[in-house]
This record gives sequence, structure tokens and C-alpha cells, in this order.
Amino acid sequence: AGVFQSHEEDDRKVRRREKNRVAAQRSRKKQTQKADKLHEEYESLEQENTSLKREIGKLTDEMKHLSEVLKDHEKICPLLHCTMNFVTIPRPDALTSCLPR
Repeated sequence: AGVFQSHEEDDRKVRRREKNRVAAQRSRKKQTQKADKLHEEYESLEQENTSLKREIGKLTDEMKHLSEVLKDHEKICPLLHCTMNFVTIPRPDALTSCLPR
């Protein structure tokens, strides 16, 4: 009876080890998949970041250009040099009276 019980315990240990081994494999596979997914997300965010930085550069250049255009225009704009004070909604005839003839 002792030998039979020892053999049964050995079988249980073997089954438990095998079950544990399979669970460990599953756990490692799951960790690897999670790491892969995080890496893909990182790559995607890096690409988006690069694209946004490029867009910021373009918009900054456009803002500089438009600021220069505005500055040049302010020098010659008759409406800015008009001494008349405008009401909230200027009348069309008030605007034309300020323009050069």
C-alpha cells in the first residue's frame, strides 16, 4: 500500500509540475504580447509626435509670414491712419470717407 501511495504522490507532483509549466508559458506569452503591443503603441505615438512637430513648424512659419504681411499692410492702411473714431459697427460711408480718393 505504501508503494502505491508513493507512486500516486509522484503522479500528482508530475501533473502539478506540468500544469505549472504550462501556466508559466501562458504567462510569459501574455507578457510578451503586452510588451509587443506597448512597443507598437510607442512607435505610433512617436510618428504622431513627429508629424505634429512638423505641423507646428509649418504653422509657426505661416504665422511669421502673416505677421510680416500685417506689419507691411499697417504702414499703408488708410483706415489705421484715419483720425475718425469708429463706432462698434462702422457705417459704409464713414469707411469710404476715410479712404484716399
